[in-house]
Amino acid sequence: MTDFRNPGEVRSLAPGLPDRLAAASLCIAVIGDVMLDGWWSGVTERFCREAPAPVVDVQRKNYAPGGAGNTAMNLQALGARVRLGGLTGTDAAGDRLRGILAEAGVDLRGMVRHPDAQTATKDRIVAAEQVLFRLDDGGRFPPEAEELLAASVPALLEGADALVVCDYGTGLLHGAVRDALVALRGGRLTVVDAHDAAGWAHLSPDLVTPNAAEAAQLLGGSKSLGHDRAAAVRTAAPALLAAAGAAAAAVTLDRDGAAVIGADGGFHRTWARPAAEKQASGAGDTFVACLTLARAAGLPLSTAADLAQNAADIVVQRPGTSVCSTADLEKHLDSFADTALSQADLLARTAVERAAGRRIVLTNGCFDVLHRGHTRYLNQAKQLGDILVVALNSDASARRLKGPGRPINPVHDRAGIIAALSCVDYVTVFDTDTPIPLIRELRPDIYAKGGDYSAQMLAETPVVEECGGRVLILDYVSDHSTTALVSRIRSGGTGNGPGATEGNPAGNGGSEATAGGNGPGIPP
Repeated sequence: MTDFRNPGEVRSLAPGLPDRLAAASLCIAVIGDVMLDGWWSGVTERFCREAPAPVVDVQRKNYAPGGAGNTAMNLQALGARVRLGGLTGTDAAGDRLRGILAEAGVDLRGMVRHPDAQTATKDRIVAAEQVLFRLDDGGRFPPEAEELLAASVPALLEGADALVVCDYGTGLLHGAVRDALVALRGGRLTVVDAHDAAGWAHLSPDLVTPNAAEAAQLLGGSKSLGHDRAAAVRTAAPALLAAAGAAAAAVTLDRDGAAVIGADGGFHRTWARPAAEKQASGAGDTFVACLTLARAAGLPLSTAADLAQNAADIVVQRPGTSVCSTADLEKHLDSFADTALSQADLLARTAVERAAGRRIVLTNGCFDVLHRGHTRYLNQAKQLGDILVVALNSDASARRLKGPGRPINPVHDRAGIIAALSCVDYVTVFDTDTPIPLIRELRPDIYAKGGDYSAQMLAETPVVEECGGRVLILDYVSDHSTTALVSRIRSGGTGNGPGATEGNPAGNGGSEATAGGNGPGIPP
């Protein structure tokens, strides 16, 4: 399998990363509540006589696996070898569900069929691109079904690189199945996606993935995290993780992306891109699937979360219950390579943003070999306002700044990788030694820099203030971090010297750790 833990391996959201994840061919076990999602589409032109209800003439019926089945489908589409454990009846819905899963290549040997069970279904009625209502049926099972599913757990987990538990509260997993999973916990990556993650605390999951409402419930039964949900997650991180018994959590916040927290206070944000599709469903399953695969391959949690956000952004643009494939993700990341804006285009777009009342944050740099110090710093910069603009030194400008042999990556590649980060809204390129000419034109509300200097030391500060903006200094991002990383890549070193950690792969006594991208508590 590909060794993503080697510092020479790709760790940023560059094109080629999804292909490498697929090539790793990891074995992922998924167990949970499976269901059949139906999407019945038609037209409505009248109301029925019996009640003020629209009459829908159904023209098309589409079906897809839902729940744990959708998580399994996404993992399979991303290149994993997936084993699925769950329960269906011997009814037509169960046969249809199994057929779709089998055709996709999902291993169904952990799936139990019971004649007294009724396969769970969720049928949505759609007209004029609007879901009118949903019909939920089934999901019933006899007590002995739990024991049958529990008996399949050892074979399901044998040799698996990771386990995903998808518990939607039917009760199927809460007795013998949960006991079997706890008994066979082992050392594999364990991810819990549950309506009530507290019920899985004894499993000691590496990662839990509640949505906003589920996170609020973990914190004491409230139905809301408040106005600033990401900030609420960060503040309540110790209590949330304690309730879930987890090492880390990725709280999905739908339109607000996700908030990732670790046991010692580490925090990372992702930002969702605007969704146009009103009928999309299952983006959370896509997020969990991609996050699990990336973490099982050894990618840092922050990188895994950003990759998962990109996968979710893809499926929310599509109608129905959809999946994100390796090819989809490759095409999506590759599309960012041409997104660097000219100064004129940037000024036109930010004028629209500013007219809508949004605050513009500007930062700049070479961002030659992206490391976690950079991503942490950009994540912090985004939180200072509404729109984050990253100005990249051109190749000539970077060469003048860094010396011969730099940049390692041409500006076309650097722009694509930076633009793929969910925290970045716009990317542009400047050819001067400083971004002062751009600052005069853009007039940012905030100019953010990372370094071991004060605002008074920056040549840009007087210009920013003349334009009515503020200069803010964020966490130190050591230039030595990039220099050391480039040196290790060129020498073929593994970065596993004495004292090496994931935040400090060079074992250099601390300078690399200072620029670590996730902060304390976010696992490597």
